Amino acid sequence: MKMQRWALAALAGAILLAGCDSGGVPSPAGKRGGQAQQAPPAANAGELRSDGMSAGPESFYFAAGQSEVEAALAKALGPRLRSGANPECGAGALTFSDFAGGLTVHFQEEQLVGWNWHLPQDGDAKPVGTVSLPGKVQVGSARAVLEAAPGFARIEGSTLGEEFALGQKIGGFVAGDTVEMLYAGTQCFFR
Repeated sequence: MKMQRWALAALAGAILLAGCDSGGVPSPAGKRGGQAQQAPPAANAGELRSDGMSAGPESFYFAAGQSEVEAALAKALGPRLRSGANPECGAGALTFSDFAGGLTVHFQEEQLVGWNWHLPQDGDAKPVGTVSLPGKVQVGSARAVLEAAPGFARIEGSTLGEEFALGQKIGGFVAGDTVEMLYAGTQCFFR
């Protein structure tokens, strides 16, 4: 009887293992087709995206927790420079935190809801890390670089200055010949 149970268990195990065949589907590494792996993010880098950001090796979508986002940004960019609240924002009460490198992150109910990246303010500490946006358009980029970027469109009639969009979810402002600010998510612009 014991031998029959053992044989039955071995047969069931063999059937289960046979069912684990990938069916010729390549692994994620195989799908790269020989492309070089992307370098891991630098520990002192913040990368901004239309749906959130990364801070060092950690990534955050909008709705991530405020304390986690602020802790990761502090590791990557240095300590928070200042924080505050705007209870009269048209999008609802916002709190914000500023970091070196011109990055301001916005929160509602302790969740990340937006960011804006601007030229540093007078008196800001020098950043220990870098802030960037994927692609060629960065704060400080020339107008020609901006206008050649995929998804670039002027926002006509803006009451806030020379405003533009990069695709559907990132916007910004130009002053003279220079990108002055980039933003995504919830903002508190009074139009």
